[in-house]
Amino acid sequence: MAATADDTQHEEHTGEDGEPVPSDARRRPGRIAMAVSFFGELLITAGLVLGLFVVYSLWWTNVVADRKADKQADKVRDGWAQQDTGPGALDTKNGIGFLHVPAMKNGEVLVEKGTSTKVLNDGVAGYYTDPAKATLPMTGKKGNFTLAAHRDGHGAKFHNIDKLKKGDPIVFETKDKWYVYKVYAVLDETSKYNVKVLAQIPKESGKTKAGHYITLTTCTPVYTSRYRYVVWGELVRVDKVDSKRTPPKELR
Repeated sequence: MAATADDTQHEEHTGEDGEPVPSDARRRPGRIAMAVSFFGELLITAGLVLGLFVVYSLWWTNVVADRKADKQADKVRDGWAQQDTGPGALDTKNGIGFLHVPAMKNGEVLVEKGTSTKVLNDGVAGYYTDPAKATLPMTGKKGNFTLAAHRDGHGAKFHNIDKLKKGDPIVFETKDKWYVYKVYAVLDETSKYNVKVLAQIPKESGKTKAGHYITLTTCTPVYTSRYRYVVWGELVRVDKVDSKRTPPKELR
């Protein structure tokens, strides 16, 4: 006789020993399945947290840093406009000038004193005071104008430093002058402890005599701080700033 619907509904399943298996036990997942599910949820949560951290590090810190840098840059330019102490006056507190590197396509970059994280995190470039002291071009002395900036996050002002090639211009703008340099050497990887690249006579770049040099440094590879990327330039001329602040031909 065929089983009725009522008989099927009450039919009990039995285990290997013939004992009936409760229906709720049949629906309960095993311990391994529960562990896998929990681990999967942890991975998803960790992925979301990591994703948010990446967004914060590579996007939001740029936004915040650029805002600070723009505000500080306005203070510097306003100070230049109001300054009546004559040519050569220097205010290292607010910033000493602006770096223009067409190949990096990052507009003007404010240059401030120091290369600490606190300084560079404000979306600026900083000139070295330690372990080797930079020679500022405004002094007129021979030496090396050494600079650093972040390559990713916090403005990432030197993100495209790898785009610089020999012969490319680097221009430093001050209140009264445009200092025009040309790239003559590139070191795409060196130890972050290699301070010789900051020497007043940068022999690592092939130079053996004192001159007017500029050195740009940043981390490499991108998104790491394992090594340093270095670009050297040499001063080719100095242009006076006119009443309209007409940029040199390299920036037009």
